[in-house]
Amino acid sequence: MLQPVPFPIRKECPPGACICERERLLDDPQGDTRILRLTSEEEKRLVARIDSISTYADLQHIEERMREQLGIDLRISPGMHEVRTVRGFNIQIVERPGLCRKTRQSIPAAIRRCLDKNPDIAYAILNAHDLLRDD
Repeated sequence: MLQPVPFPIRKECPPGACICERERLLDDPQGDTRILRLTSEEEKRLVARIDSISTYADLQHIEERMREQLGIDLRISPGMHEVRTVRGFNIQIVERPGLCRKTRQSIPAAIRRCLDKNPDIAYAILNAHDLLRDD
């Protein structure tokens, strides 16, 4: 039996189209349902907000807000090999129940677009991982 939630939630994906395990999350009384607050409309707003990021501090702030409000743990790091373009960054969202396949693709894509538009953010990420030192 599905638990009632006190806020609007994301519509279920078509059968077989996603592996979000939305129903299992709703059935679990101890489940963290924050991710279900990310409706399709809210996801569009989040992606637009990520696209408009202009500083590394802004990116860190958005990461923290996604963690607090939605339980999304985002990890951005340089790839194992050299980073010549933004494709060289590993941008991952930690798997968790309720996280839609579309969301797992749209947020990293928005971050890549942001890094393309703002190379200073890419350099700040590299610097945060000690790849570019200010010595």
